Amino acid sequence: MCHSKMRGVKQVKFKLKVTRMNVERLLVMASAALVVALALHGNETAMSRYEDSQLARGAAAVAIPTAQPAETQPVTVYYQDGDGYLVPVTTRVEKTDGIARAALRLLVQSPENDAAAARMGLKPCVPEGTDFDLDISNGRARVDLRGDALSCASAAEESLMVGAVAQTLAGFDTVKEVTFLFDGQSRSKLTHGTDVSGAFSASDINMETLETFDANDANASLVKLYFPSATGRMLVPVTRVVYSDADPVTAMVELCRGPRADSGLERCVPEGCGLKGVTMKDGVVSIDLTKEFAGEGDVDRTQMLRAIVFTASQFPGVKEVRLSVEGEPYPLPEAAKSAFINMDTEVISYYPGVIETD
Repeated sequence: MCHSKMRGVKQVKFKLKVTRMNVERLLVMASAALVVALALHGNETAMSRYEDSQLARGAAAVAIPTAQPAETQPVTVYYQDGDGYLVPVTTRVEKTDGIARAALRLLVQSPENDAAAARMGLKPCVPEGTDFDLDISNGRARVDLRGDALSCASAAEESLMVGAVAQTLAGFDTVKEVTFLFDGQSRSKLTHGTDVSGAFSASDINMETLETFDANDANASLVKLYFPSATGRMLVPVTRVVYSDADPVTAMVELCRGPRADSGLERCVPEGCGLKGVTMKDGVVSIDLTKEFAGEGDVDRTQMLRAIVFTASQFPGVKEVRLSVEGEPYPLPEAAKSAFINMDTEVISYYPGVIETD
Protein backbone atom coordinates (compact mmCIF):
# COMPACT_ATOMS: atom_id res chain seq x y z
CA MET A 1 0.00 0.00 0.00
CA CYS A 2 1.40 3.35 -1.00
CA HIS A 3 1.31 6.24 1.36
CA SER A 4 2.08 9.84 0.48
CA LYS A 5 3.66 12.25 2.94
CA MET A 6 4.09 15.98 2.67
CA ARG A 7 6.97 17.77 4.35
CA GLY A 8 6.38 20.91 6.37
CA VAL A 9 6.37 24.21 4.47
CA LYS A 10 7.87 27.19 6.27
CA GLN A 11 6.38 30.60 5.69
CA VAL A 12 7.42 33.58 7.83
CA LYS A 13 6.41 32.50 11.36
CA PHE A 14 4.35 29.36 10.83
CA LYS A 15 5.19 25.77 9.93
CA LEU A 16 2.35 23.59 8.68
CA LYS A 17 2.42 19.88 9.45
CA VAL A 18 0.22 18.11 6.97
CA THR A 19 -0.87 14.53 7.59
CA ARG A 20 -3.65 12.28 6.31
CA MET A 21 -5.80 13.63 9.14
CA ASN A 22 -4.97 17.16 7.96
CA VAL A 23 -6.05 16.38 4.41
CA GLU A 24 -9.34 14.97 5.68
CA ARG A 25 -10.09 18.11 7.63
CA LEU A 26 -9.08 20.41 4.78
CA LEU A 27 -11.64 18.59 2.66
CA VAL A 28 -14.20 18.98 5.44
CA MET A 29 -13.50 22.71 5.83
CA ALA A 30 -13.59 23.38 2.08
CA SER A 31 -16.91 21.58 1.64
CA ALA A 32 -18.39 23.30 4.69
CA ALA A 33 -17.44 26.72 3.30
CA LEU A 34 -19.03 25.83 -0.03
CA VAL A 35 -22.25 24.70 1.64
CA VAL A 36 -22.45 27.89 3.73
CA ALA A 37 -21.81 30.12 0.71
CA LEU A 38 -24.49 28.38 -1.33
CA ALA A 39 -26.93 28.56 1.56
CA LEU A 40 -26.34 32.29 2.08
CA HIS A 41 -26.72 32.98 -1.63
CA GLY A 42 -29.89 30.91 -1.70
CA ASN A 43 -31.30 32.78 1.31
CA GLU A 44 -30.53 36.17 -0.26
CA THR A 45 -32.20 35.16 -3.53
CA ALA A 46 -35.23 33.76 -1.76
CA MET A 47 -35.60 36.89 0.39
CA SER A 48 -35.32 39.17 -2.64
CA ARG A 49 -37.98 37.23 -4.49
CA TYR A 50 -40.22 37.24 -1.44
CA GLU A 51 -39.89 41.01 -1.00
CA ASP A 52 -40.63 41.60 -4.69
CA SER A 53 -43.73 39.45 -4.51
CA GLN A 54 -44.91 41.29 -1.41
CA LEU A 55 -44.55 44.65 -3.17
CA ALA A 56 -46.36 43.35 -6.23
CA ARG A 57 -49.25 42.13 -4.10
CA GLY A 58 -49.49 45.31 -2.12
CA ALA A 59 -48.06 43.62 0.97
CA ALA A 60 -51.01 41.22 1.09
CA ALA A 61 -50.61 38.12 3.21
CA VAL A 62 -49.11 35.22 1.27
CA ALA A 63 -49.95 31.66 2.20
CA ILE A 64 -46.77 29.54 1.97
CA PRO A 65 -47.49 25.80 1.71
CA THR A 66 -45.55 23.59 4.09
CA ALA A 67 -43.43 21.07 2.22
CA GLN A 68 -43.83 17.51 3.42
CA PRO A 69 -40.52 15.73 4.09
CA ALA A 70 -39.78 13.03 1.57
CA GLU A 71 -39.71 9.45 2.81
CA THR A 72 -36.16 8.12 2.86
CA GLN A 73 -34.38 4.84 3.32
CA PRO A 74 -30.77 3.93 4.19
CA VAL A 75 -28.32 2.75 1.53
CA THR A 76 -24.64 1.90 1.83
CA VAL A 77 -22.35 3.34 -0.83
CA TYR A 78 -18.58 3.06 -1.28
CA TYR A 79 -16.07 5.89 -1.52
CA GLN A 80 -12.27 6.09 -1.72
CA ASP A 81 -10.19 7.22 1.25
CA GLY A 82 -6.71 8.76 1.27
CA ASP A 83 -5.00 5.36 1.46
CA GLY A 84 -6.80 3.93 -1.56
CA TYR A 85 -9.28 1.80 0.39
CA LEU A 86 -12.93 1.49 -0.51
CA VAL A 87 -14.90 2.61 2.54
CA PRO A 88 -18.62 1.90 3.08
CA VAL A 89 -20.78 4.83 4.17
CA THR A 90 -24.45 4.57 5.05
CA THR A 91 -26.60 7.51 4.01
CA ARG A 92 -30.29 8.13 3.48
CA VAL A 93 -31.83 8.75 0.06
CA GLU A 94 -35.34 9.47 -1.06
CA LYS A 95 -37.35 6.28 -1.30
CA THR A 96 -37.97 5.26 -4.88
CA ASP A 97 -38.55 2.16 -6.98
CA GLY A 98 -35.11 2.64 -8.55
CA ILE A 99 -33.25 2.81 -5.24
CA ALA A 100 -30.20 0.86 -6.49
CA ARG A 101 -29.69 3.22 -9.40
CA ALA A 102 -30.18 6.20 -7.09
CA ALA A 103 -27.41 4.81 -4.88
CA LEU A 104 -25.08 4.42 -7.87
CA ARG A 105 -25.57 8.08 -8.82
CA LEU A 106 -24.02 9.07 -5.48
CA LEU A 107 -20.76 7.44 -6.64
CA VAL A 108 -20.32 9.74 -9.64
CA GLN A 109 -17.97 12.69 -9.32
CA SER A 110 -19.87 16.00 -9.43
CA PRO A 111 -19.73 19.25 -7.43
CA GLU A 112 -22.53 18.06 -5.14
CA ASN A 113 -21.24 14.50 -4.63
CA ASP A 114 -17.64 15.67 -4.26
CA ALA A 115 -18.62 18.13 -1.53
CA ALA A 116 -20.69 15.52 0.35
CA ALA A 117 -17.83 13.01 0.29
CA ALA A 118 -15.21 15.64 1.16
CA ARG A 119 -17.05 16.41 4.39
CA MET A 120 -16.08 12.87 5.43
CA GLY A 121 -12.52 13.02 4.08
CA LEU A 122 -13.50 10.78 1.15
CA LYS A 123 -14.04 11.08 -2.62
CA PRO A 124 -16.33 9.44 -5.22
CA CYS A 125 -14.72 6.86 -7.52
CA VAL A 126 -16.77 7.04 -10.74
CA PRO A 127 -15.75 9.63 -13.40
CA GLU A 128 -18.02 12.60 -13.93
CA GLY A 129 -20.31 12.15 -16.92
CA THR A 130 -21.01 8.45 -16.21
CA ASP A 131 -24.57 7.10 -16.25
CA PHE A 132 -25.94 3.64 -15.52
CA ASP A 133 -28.33 1.14 -17.07
CA LEU A 134 -29.19 -1.54 -14.55
CA ASP A 135 -30.94 -4.88 -14.69
CA ILE A 136 -31.38 -7.06 -11.59
CA SER A 137 -32.81 -10.57 -11.87
CA ASN A 138 -32.26 -13.94 -10.18
CA GLY A 139 -29.71 -12.49 -7.76
CA ARG A 140 -27.48 -11.02 -10.48
CA ALA A 141 -27.10 -7.34 -11.25
CA ARG A 142 -25.92 -6.46 -14.74
CA VAL A 143 -24.80 -2.85 -14.78
CA ASP A 144 -23.94 -0.94 -17.94
CA LEU A 145 -21.65 2.06 -17.35
CA ARG A 146 -22.17 4.62 -20.08
CA GLY A 147 -20.55 7.93 -20.92
CA ASP A 148 -17.16 8.71 -19.41
CA ALA A 149 -16.65 5.53 -17.35
CA LEU A 150 -13.62 4.59 -19.48
CA SER A 151 -11.82 7.86 -18.78
CA CYS A 152 -10.03 6.67 -15.61
CA ALA A 153 -6.40 7.78 -15.56
CA SER A 154 -4.90 4.56 -14.15
CA ALA A 155 -5.52 0.91 -13.32
CA ALA A 156 -5.91 1.89 -9.66
CA GLU A 157 -8.73 4.31 -10.54
CA GLU A 158 -10.40 1.66 -12.71
CA SER A 159 -10.24 -0.88 -9.90
CA LEU A 160 -11.72 1.57 -7.39
CA MET A 161 -14.54 2.48 -9.81
CA VAL A 162 -15.46 -1.15 -10.48
CA GLY A 163 -15.18 -2.04 -6.79
CA ALA A 164 -17.32 0.88 -5.64
CA VAL A 165 -20.10 0.00 -8.09
CA ALA A 166 -19.97 -3.75 -7.35
CA GLN A 167 -19.90 -3.33 -3.56
CA THR A 168 -22.72 -0.78 -3.56
CA LEU A 169 -24.94 -3.11 -5.59
CA ALA A 170 -23.94 -6.19 -3.57
CA GLY A 171 -25.23 -4.40 -0.48
CA PHE A 172 -28.81 -4.94 -1.64
CA ASP A 173 -30.50 -8.16 -0.53
CA THR A 174 -31.61 -8.93 -4.09
CA VAL A 175 -28.02 -8.91 -5.44
CA LYS A 176 -25.56 -11.76 -4.95
CA GLU A 177 -23.17 -10.95 -7.78
CA VAL A 178 -22.50 -8.15 -10.24
CA THR A 179 -21.42 -8.21 -13.90
CA PHE A 180 -20.38 -5.25 -16.05
CA LEU A 181 -21.00 -3.80 -19.49
CA PHE A 182 -19.45 -0.60 -20.82
CA ASP A 183 -21.40 1.43 -23.36
CA GLY A 184 -23.51 -1.65 -23.98
CA GLN A 185 -20.55 -3.94 -24.68
CA SER A 186 -18.98 -6.67 -22.58
CA ARG A 187 -15.24 -6.30 -22.04
CA SER A 188 -12.60 -8.57 -20.57
CA LYS A 189 -10.34 -5.68 -19.57
CA LEU A 190 -10.54 -1.92 -19.28
CA THR A 191 -8.19 0.66 -20.81
CA HIS A 192 -5.46 0.20 -18.18
CA GLY A 193 -5.81 -3.56 -17.86
CA THR A 194 -8.36 -3.97 -15.05
CA ASP A 195 -10.09 -7.35 -15.38
CA VAL A 196 -13.88 -7.03 -15.62
CA SER A 197 -14.61 -10.34 -17.30
CA GLY A 198 -16.14 -12.20 -14.37
CA ALA A 199 -18.75 -11.70 -11.67
CA PHE A 200 -18.05 -9.64 -8.57
CA SER A 201 -19.39 -10.30 -5.08
CA ALA A 202 -19.37 -8.67 -1.65
CA SER A 203 -16.24 -10.64 -0.69
CA ASP A 204 -14.11 -8.88 -3.32
CA ILE A 205 -13.15 -5.77 -1.36
CA ASN A 206 -9.77 -4.37 -0.34
CA MET A 207 -8.00 -7.69 -0.90
CA GLU A 208 -4.89 -8.04 1.27
CA THR A 209 -3.13 -10.78 -0.69
CA LEU A 210 -4.84 -11.03 -4.05
CA GLU A 211 -1.63 -11.94 -5.83
CA THR A 212 -1.20 -15.12 -3.75
CA PHE A 213 -4.80 -16.28 -3.74
CA ASP A 214 -5.56 -19.36 -5.79
CA ALA A 215 -9.32 -19.61 -6.27
CA ASN A 216 -8.91 -23.29 -7.15
CA ASP A 217 -7.19 -24.13 -3.85
CA ALA A 218 -9.80 -26.09 -1.89
CA ASN A 219 -8.11 -25.16 1.39
CA ALA A 220 -8.25 -21.40 0.81
CA SER A 221 -11.12 -19.22 1.98
CA LEU A 222 -11.84 -15.51 2.22
CA VAL A 223 -12.91 -13.69 5.38
CA LYS A 224 -13.83 -10.05 5.70
CA LEU A 225 -12.31 -8.19 8.63
CA TYR A 226 -13.15 -4.69 9.86
CA PHE A 227 -10.48 -2.39 11.29
CA PRO A 228 -10.68 1.25 12.43
CA SER A 229 -9.11 3.77 10.08
CA ALA A 230 -5.98 5.61 11.23
CA THR A 231 -8.09 8.53 12.45
CA GLY A 232 -10.64 6.25 14.13
CA ARG A 233 -13.47 7.96 12.25
CA MET A 234 -14.56 4.95 10.19
CA LEU A 235 -14.36 1.19 9.90
CA VAL A 236 -12.58 -0.16 6.83
CA PRO A 237 -13.28 -3.70 5.56
CA VAL A 238 -10.42 -5.80 4.23
CA THR A 239 -10.53 -9.28 2.72
CA ARG A 240 -7.97 -11.78 3.96
CA VAL A 241 -7.09 -15.18 2.54
CA VAL A 242 -7.16 -17.93 5.17
CA TYR A 243 -6.47 -21.64 4.97
CA SER A 244 -9.24 -22.80 7.26
CA ASP A 245 -13.02 -22.60 7.35
CA ALA A 246 -14.53 -19.15 6.85
CA ASP A 247 -16.52 -18.97 10.09
CA PRO A 248 -16.77 -16.77 13.22
CA VAL A 249 -13.90 -18.59 14.91
CA THR A 250 -11.48 -18.04 12.02
CA ALA A 251 -12.62 -14.45 11.57
CA MET A 252 -12.07 -13.59 15.24
CA VAL A 253 -8.64 -15.24 15.30
CA GLU A 254 -7.62 -13.15 12.28
CA LEU A 255 -9.18 -10.00 13.74
CA CYS A 256 -7.12 -10.40 16.92
CA ARG A 257 -3.98 -10.77 14.80
CA GLY A 258 -4.63 -7.24 13.61
CA PRO A 259 -4.15 -5.53 10.24
CA ARG A 260 -1.01 -5.76 8.16
CA ALA A 261 1.77 -3.58 9.53
CA ASP A 262 1.83 -1.42 6.40
CA SER A 263 -1.94 -1.10 6.08
CA GLY A 264 -2.42 2.28 7.76
CA LEU A 265 -5.25 0.73 9.78
CA GLU A 266 -5.58 0.31 13.54
CA ARG A 267 -6.04 -2.76 15.71
CA CYS A 268 -9.51 -3.39 17.10
CA VAL A 269 -8.20 -5.13 20.21
CA PRO A 270 -5.30 -3.90 22.37
CA GLU A 271 -1.80 -5.30 21.96
CA GLY A 272 -1.50 -8.47 24.03
CA CYS A 273 -5.23 -9.15 24.02
CA GLY A 274 -6.01 -12.78 23.25
CA LEU A 275 -9.03 -14.79 22.22
CA LYS A 276 -10.18 -17.31 24.82
CA GLY A 277 -13.04 -18.78 22.87
CA VAL A 278 -15.73 -18.34 20.21
CA THR A 279 -18.95 -20.32 20.04
CA MET A 280 -22.11 -20.09 17.98
CA LYS A 281 -25.43 -21.47 19.13
CA ASP A 282 -28.97 -20.65 18.01
CA GLY A 283 -27.74 -17.71 15.98
CA VAL A 284 -25.76 -16.17 18.85
CA VAL A 285 -21.98 -15.75 18.50
CA SER A 286 -20.33 -15.59 21.93
CA ILE A 287 -16.79 -14.18 22.05
CA ASP A 288 -14.58 -14.35 25.14
CA LEU A 289 -11.47 -12.13 25.26
CA THR A 290 -8.61 -11.93 27.75
CA LYS A 291 -8.41 -9.25 30.43
CA GLU A 292 -6.24 -6.95 28.30
CA PHE A 293 -9.33 -5.87 26.37
CA ALA A 294 -10.74 -4.05 29.39
CA GLY A 295 -7.40 -3.00 30.86
CA GLU A 296 -6.89 0.47 29.41
CA GLY A 297 -9.00 2.63 31.71
CA ASP A 298 -11.58 4.92 30.12
CA VAL A 299 -10.51 4.33 26.50
CA ASP A 300 -13.41 4.72 24.06
CA ARG A 301 -13.86 1.23 22.63
CA THR A 302 -16.88 1.95 20.45
CA GLN A 303 -15.06 1.42 17.14
CA MET A 304 -13.27 -1.65 18.51
CA LEU A 305 -16.62 -3.14 19.49
CA ARG A 306 -18.20 -2.26 16.17
CA ALA A 307 -15.32 -3.94 14.35
CA ILE A 308 -15.88 -7.10 16.38
CA VAL A 309 -19.65 -7.06 15.82
CA PHE A 310 -19.46 -6.43 12.06
CA THR A 311 -16.75 -9.07 11.60
CA ALA A 312 -18.66 -11.73 13.53
CA SER A 313 -22.04 -10.83 11.98
CA GLN A 314 -21.07 -11.44 8.35
CA PHE A 315 -21.82 -15.15 8.44
CA PRO A 316 -25.17 -16.74 7.57
CA GLY A 317 -27.42 -17.43 10.54
CA VAL A 318 -25.81 -14.93 12.93
CA LYS A 319 -28.51 -12.95 14.75
CA GLU A 320 -26.61 -11.58 17.73
CA VAL A 321 -23.06 -11.08 19.00
CA ARG A 322 -22.25 -11.30 22.72
CA LEU A 323 -18.95 -10.37 24.30
CA SER A 324 -17.28 -11.39 27.54
CA VAL A 325 -13.90 -10.72 29.15
CA GLU A 326 -12.38 -13.59 31.14
CA GLY A 327 -15.83 -15.18 31.19
CA GLU A 328 -17.57 -12.09 32.60
CA PRO A 329 -20.25 -10.49 30.37
CA TYR A 330 -19.08 -7.30 28.67
CA PRO A 331 -22.22 -5.31 27.77
CA LEU A 332 -22.22 -3.79 24.30
CA PRO A 333 -23.35 -0.14 24.14
CA GLU A 334 -26.17 0.64 21.74
CA ALA A 335 -23.72 2.52 19.50
CA ALA A 336 -21.87 -0.77 18.88
CA LYS A 337 -25.03 -2.65 17.87
CA SER A 338 -25.93 -0.52 14.86
CA ALA A 339 -26.88 -2.40 11.72
CA PHE A 340 -25.57 0.50 9.63
CA ILE A 341 -21.85 1.00 9.11
CA ASN A 342 -20.18 4.44 9.08
CA MET A 343 -23.34 6.57 9.18
CA ASP A 344 -22.54 9.75 7.24
CA THR A 345 -23.98 12.05 9.91
CA GLU A 346 -21.78 10.47 12.56
CA VAL A 347 -18.62 10.54 10.43
CA ILE A 348 -19.22 14.22 9.59
CA SER A 349 -19.72 15.08 13.26
CA TYR A 350 -16.16 13.94 13.98
CA TYR A 351 -13.92 16.95 13.36
CA PRO A 352 -10.19 16.08 13.33
CA GLY A 353 -7.36 18.55 13.93
CA VAL A 354 -5.86 20.09 10.81
CA ILE A 355 -2.95 22.42 11.23
CA GLU A 356 -0.36 22.61 13.95
CA THR A 357 1.82 25.72 14.27
CA ASP A 358 5.02 26.27 16.17
